[in-house]
Amino acid sequence: MTVSPSSHPPRRPLLQRLAEHCMVLALAGMVIAVFVNVVLRYVFNTGIASYEEISRLLFVWLVAIGAVVAAYEGSHLGFDLVTSRVGPGPRRAMFWLAQALVAVCMALLLWGSWGQVQAGLQSFSTVLGYPLALGAAATLVLAVGLLAVWLRDVRRGPLPPAQPGAEPALDIE
Repeated sequence: MTVSPSSHPPRRPLLQRLAEHCMVLALAGMVIAVFVNVVLRYVFNTGIASYEEISRLLFVWLVAIGAVVAAYEGSHLGFDLVTSRVGPGPRRAMFWLAQALVAVCMALLLWGSWGQVQAGLQSFSTVLGYPLALGAAATLVLAVGLLAVWLRDVRRGPLPPAQPGAEPALDIE
């Protein structure tokens, strides 16, 4: 049986595949840590305190990386009640206004998370003793990743309005 090359889905970029693998490892680590602690608590009436810190840290990183991947894929919720009902000129103006607001929010997130990373270098977790900057670095990665997606969106410009009932068109290159 011969499969035509056009029937294969497009290959995802290396960084996206790496991020997805990190998310899988983080989720697996969380599941194992929580499951082991639940079994230890209910069967042996004890637990491992460090597993709680590990699962919390993995969750923070899972959410941060997942938000970047979702933004890259265009999977976040969108609200087009207004933009779908206006003409191309106002739609373009709203797009650029929204992009300016996103840029301001991402700059504030980047600035604030950098400050948290610096402060976290001097603070340590209670049980494991790792620097709290490790958890704050997740928001730094989030800010940088979302800024990269924002740059792609700005370069691409406004997309045409979605047709009612149609799936959103994604340009994932």
